[in-house]
Amino acid sequence: MPETGKSETMTHWPEFMSDKKDDDGESEVVVKTRPKTKRPPLYKVLLLNDDYTPMEFVVHVLERFFGMNHAQAFEIMLTVHKKGLAVVGVFSHEIAETKVTQVMDFARQHQHPLQCTMERE
Repeated sequence: MPETGKSETMTHWPEFMSDKKDDDGESEVVVKTRPKTKRPPLYKVLLLNDDYTPMEFVVHVLERFFGMNHAQAFEIMLTVHKKGLAVVGVFSHEIAETKVTQVMDFARQHQHPLQCTMERE
């Protein structure tokens, strides 16, 4: 490698292991460990059935806020209608909370009593 006139400096890495001598002259190895990070909890977003919200409106909500195609949205809407509720997605807390708020606001704007909730998975 050609000399550039600059002195090369060594990169110093963080010390993960080091040899130290204790009072008896014995070597001991010190190992620094990193704490293991946990994944954040996930939350299920649920749509609840009611006797007043039109099925077409529920399909529209699923397409608009949950990115489903028409066939997927229709199937989930039927599940909500027949079973009383359905999980429409699983998200981090912040995203689930946002989805619930968006759906509830949209339903209120259109004067439908559609209910959307979230619960920890």
